[in-house]
Amino acid sequence: MPVYVSRPTTVLGDHKVTTSEIADDILAHHPDHPRLRAILRVVGNCGVRTRHFTRPLNSPTVSGSGDMGERARVAFGDALAMAERAAVTALDTAGLTAGDIDAIVTTHTTSWAIPNLDVNLIERLGLRPTVRRLALTTVACPGGAHTLIRASELIAARPASKILVVGAEVLSAIYQHSDTSIESMIYKALFGDSASAAVVTDTPLGPGLAIDDTFEYVLADSLDRQRGRIDVDGIHFDSSKKALSAAAEVLPHFKDWYGPTETPDFAVIHPGSPRIISDTTDALGLTAHDARHSTDTLADEGNLGGVSVLRVLERTHGDPPADGARGVMVAFGPGFATAALRCHWQA
Repeated sequence: MPVYVSRPTTVLGDHKVTTSEIADDILAHHPDHPRLRAILRVVGNCGVRTRHFTRPLNSPTVSGSGDMGERARVAFGDALAMAERAAVTALDTAGLTAGDIDAIVTTHTTSWAIPNLDVNLIERLGLRPTVRRLALTTVACPGGAHTLIRASELIAARPASKILVVGAEVLSAIYQHSDTSIESMIYKALFGDSASAAVVTDTPLGPGLAIDDTFEYVLADSLDRQRGRIDVDGIHFDSSKKALSAAAEVLPHFKDWYGPTETPDFAVIHPGSPRIISDTTDALGLTAHDARHSTDTLADEGNLGGVSVLRVLERTHGDPPADGARGVMVAFGPGFATAALRCHWQA
């Protein structure tokens, strides 16, 4: 039996930052970089026009010199505040109260905190003390898809459960001027801050996504493609050139699962980069129009990490597929790992 996802609610960071402002900041901090012209060119072509940070670009925990402790404190506090706002609205949208929730699944990677989002949100939202909880703390970009997979498994174990899923990422916390590779410069322009929440149930609470099956895959010998690193400055995000083709390497395995000859009616694709969107669209036999919600999310808000597919799903509600339309959700991230859902639209 399918499980159902209510309309997600996304909260963005308070400070909109343009790509030209990012480029000016890179120029100011790295005027003598030997590949500066190439860096500014690829930053301008990264597919992102604007993104939202929880703090101004020139703050100590973004473009400034805040250390690991300061960045972690600020990032977690901001993530928690956005997560609370998103969750409160998501519960209201689903017509539920905090007391109705049986379990909470969270995803949050961009700062270190004990307890994490799950326990903090139990107190802030007023969830029951007996609520089951599952905190995904190092999943990163596939986090939103993973929360839905884990929620569907919790419902399979205990039917009639109502599961609150919440993702929050403050990716501006990894904006590090000590990282000077072209890849790290691109990430300065690619990432944005946000939180999103939805409710997963075994009966529909309104129109939205219905999950029919799930898929997870870790590409062999791929630990170097994308990875996090921690030092005194805070969290860094590293990748190799092979990361550019990693999604394309996974997609044949994904297609074997989804159906080599099947073409979905709609797709919720992780907006990790223009290439990730186009490679996935091509593999599924879809058009650029079919990927518009992912492309628009990337352009307006950037790669939101584990929040990304929840935000794309929220945009899909604004221009929904037909009742019964067959679809797919897919997200990629460090590992190199993939999480996907076979789904249909419940109108």
